Amino acid sequence: MIDRAAFDAETSVLCVRFRGSGSYFYFDVPEALFDGLCRAASAGAFFNERIRDRFRCERNPGRRRYRPD
Repeated sequence: MIDRAAFDAETSVLCVRFRGSGSYFYFDVPEALFDGLCRAASAGAFFNERIRDRFRCERNPGRRRYRPD
């Protein structure tokens, strides 16, 4: 589900790149949640339980589309 994740501690923005659907930015995420995501046995399960639908989110506007949605 998750290809990569990165966190900007200065702005508290989490960037998550999903396989097949691109990158999304999550705003005002505590750094401890990013640390937990990195340590989780299942990053996808951790994301769904603790991050998804809990933080304001935007799709990366620079995302390139390679297939029709």
